[in-house]
Parts: sequence; structure tokens; C-alpha cells
Amino acid sequence: MTNTGSGLLARLRQTLAPALFGPPVLAFLPALTLATYWLGGEAALLSVALGLPVLIAATGGFSKLGGSSLPRDSVTGMILRDGFEKETARIYEECADSDLRSAIFVLELDDYKDLADRHGQEAGDRIMQHCGAQIASVLRQSDTVARIGDSRFAIALAPTLQLDLELCIQLAGRMQTAAEEPVPLDGTTVYMTSSIGFCQRNRAPATGANDWISSATTALAEAQSSGPGGIRAFSADMSGRGNSRTNLREEAAAALEGGQIQAWFQPQICTDTGRVSGFEALARWSHPVQGLIPPSTFLPALEEAGLMDRLSQVMLYNALVAIKAWDAAGVHVPSVGVNFATQELRNPGLASRVKWELERFELPPERLCVEILETVMTDQPDDVVTRNILALSDLGCQIDLDDFGTGHASIAAVRRFSISRIKIDRSFVMKADRDPEQQKLISAILTMAERLDLETLAEGVETAGEHALLAQLGCGHVQGFGIGRPMPFDQTLDWITAHEAKLQDAPVIGRHTP
Repeated sequence: MTNTGSGLLARLRQTLAPALFGPPVLAFLPALTLATYWLGGEAALLSVALGLPVLIAATGGFSKLGGSSLPRDSVTGMILRDGFEKETARIYEECADSDLRSAIFVLELDDYKDLADRHGQEAGDRIMQHCGAQIASVLRQSDTVARIGDSRFAIALAPTLQLDLELCIQLAGRMQTAAEEPVPLDGTTVYMTSSIGFCQRNRAPATGANDWISSATTALAEAQSSGPGGIRAFSADMSGRGNSRTNLREEAAAALEGGQIQAWFQPQICTDTGRVSGFEALARWSHPVQGLIPPSTFLPALEEAGLMDRLSQVMLYNALVAIKAWDAAGVHVPSVGVNFATQELRNPGLASRVKWELERFELPPERLCVEILETVMTDQPDDVVTRNILALSDLGCQIDLDDFGTGHASIAAVRRFSISRIKIDRSFVMKADRDPEQQKLISAILTMAERLDLETLAEGVETAGEHALLAQLGCGHVQGFGIGRPMPFDQTLDWITAHEAKLQDAPVIGRHTP
């Protein structure tokens, strides 16, 4: 009986408090007291004066008027995770006992960490403040918005009678558009993208409010896995995929720190002499149980875990150790290429770190070849990326433009970034010895490179015919499975010895001279 009475009182509070003590009603209290005195005299006025405080206290009105005591974020002024979980639990129960509907949305800014690193934490706080206000502007006052992470907001919709999947998708789109509103910052404009996952109350697990929030978070992870700017609704089959992806991230991170992810080396040879002109360091994960795990599987996991910069450090260290070991063995390997993605190039300390590593190993900078994707130059790189590439070039490192021909880099950009060599993408090389159109494209690239005084390397060479054609057309270096597959360092010495032995009897493949 006590439980029934308590439940009735709680419902009475939820129902009456917003109606009786909201701003519109409170504005009429002076008129109400005057009317009471006019109609009932002093006795009626005394009854209202004594009874009204009792009614307010019984329905929780004083707590409403006094404001929430929940802790709030110092930057956005929003409630934090604990407060959001309490509010979500209340909404969860309210919907369970009625036909009302609700949904939880979790929105995260893409690449917020990079933005904060680039512009400073104060700028990062201004971005979050701006985005939080923008998100709140498209919601109702009765909806709940919280900041539950550095770059993450959570939204719980106040229960309503009409809320289907289409409405949720439309609302997610409005929140995304609002959050991505450009932010003016110190004379520049910062553009952002965001990802959103959501879960409707009627699709949430029946195990409680916390699992409802977890379901929306799982949908967010699904949205982020498909690239920036995604929107996903929770479905039951996501749970397994989300757990698998989380496990892969954790296992890949442990493998990186435990030394399972190491550099393997793919040889590059000079077409004029046939001798080794370098190696490219490529990340490989040798799993103790599953064997080799392909880069297409573990690289996205490391990227999601924010460990690409750490991977770059490991690869650079492995490459410099290999050079010292080849030198000690009396084997001449002119340079080793290490790939640097956009995330690493946004690190303001990259050039200083590379310089320190070279000095630590007592190696001249020209022994290191920094490989950057062509898309880095075509995606309107920021000042930090530009500064890093130019600083590495000034240091004396070779700069290779990887996957040339796929990103439409301008000639001006090639000159601006002091590119030393262009790597012709494998899509141009494939079957070039049998396709006249491919030959025309390669000839055009090689002619341009010659006019710009750039070296050239063709990737993806798989046959002797492709190798011979590239040599005749004037491509300086080649790399691919037809030359040698990526291999652990301890196999490179034997490969070099075998390759040098074959050169003794092989005919020289030289350039075609008309």
C-alpha cells in the first residue's frame, strides 16, 4: 500500500509541477491572490497563503523553482554524464508506463582532438561552447542536452506521443547541421563535421536506461566507421559488430605496444642498373594465433583508437634501425621510405622529432624518404601540414608523392612542397605492356616529371613485361610483387644477396633511345 501511495505521489508531482509552477502560471499569482481576497475575504486569502506553500512542497515545486542541483560542465553549462543518466532513467520509466515515445541521440565532433591540438585548448572550448548552443537551439526546452565527453554530446527527447524513425532521422540531420555551423576563430573560420547515432525507446534493450544510452553509443560507432558525417539508427545486430570492433581496437593497440606490429620492407630497384635503390617500410601485424592480419583490417582500428601517430613513431624507428643494420652488414641501401598520413603531418612537433631520431642514429637526412599521399596536397592542407612538409624537405629528407595520378595534384603544388620524386599509382601500371592507352598516360607523367626535374618510381609492377616497358619509357625506379614482396627485416639480407647474384647474368634493361 505504501508503494502504491508513493508511486501516485510521484506521478502527481510529474504531472502537476510543470503545469502549476511554470513561468506562465507564476506570472498570474498576484492576480490570483487579489481575486481570492475579492471573492472570499480575509479568510479565503489566509487559506490560500497557508495552503499554497504546502501544495508547492508536496509536488516538488520548490526544487523546480530553485533550479537543478546537478553538476554542470564549466565550458558549456550543460549537465554531465551522471545527470544525464538520471534524467534518462526517469524518461525510460515514464515511457514504459505509457504510450509515450522518446529517443536518445549521441553526437560527436569528428577530429576534435586535431582541432584542439592545432588551435589550442581555449579554442577547443570555444568550439564546444558554440556547438552545444547550436544543438540546443534546434531542440525543445523540455529536451535534455548533456556533455558526456571531450567532444561528445548526448540528447534525450522529452516523451511525446508521435516519434517515428523518419522524425528521428530528420532531427538528427538538423542537429548535425547546427553542430557543423562554421566557427569564427582568431580571424579564420573553422569547419567541422559530426557523426550521430541514436536509439528509439521502443527499440532499446529492455534491460534498463544505461543500456539505452549504450545502444545510442553503439549506433554512433557504426556511423563513425563509415566515415565522417554519418548518421545511424540502432539495430539489434549492431551489438555484435560494435563489440567486435571494440575488441579489435583494443587488441591492435596492445599489439602495437607489444611489438607485434612491425615494419616489413618492400624493395625498390633502379631500372638503369637493376640494383636496389631503396626499400619502403610497410606496417604488418603478425598475430601469434591468427597469423598475418591485413593492414586494411588493423589500420582503421588504430586510426579509431587515435594511434596513427604512435604507429608512425614505430615505423620510423624500425626504418632507421634497418638502415644501420644494412650499413653494418656492408649492404648499400640508399634510402628507406616511411609513410606519413595527414594525421601525423598535423603534429606540430613532427619535423623536430624526425630530426632528433636521425641525429640519434647518426644518419644523414637523405637516407630517409618521407612518403605523403597526393590527397594531402589536394585537400587544402592547413598551415601545420605545409610547414611540416617544407621543414622535412629543408632538413634534407627526400619527399615522395605517393599514388600520383589519383588525387589531381596541381603542378604548382608539386613545386610548392619541394617534391623529390613521384610514385606512379599502380592503376596506371597494371597491364601497361599490353594497353596502348596506359602507355600514353605513363609517358605523359614521365615527360612532366622530366621537365620538372623529378625522379619517378612506378608502383605495383607485377610482370617482367611491365618492368621492361617502364624502363624503356624512362621511369627511374620500380616496385611491386614482380620485384619483391614486403618481407621482415631478417629476410632482406638474403633477398639482396640473391638479387645481386642474378644481376651478374641478367641483360641490362635500358631506356629506349630513338
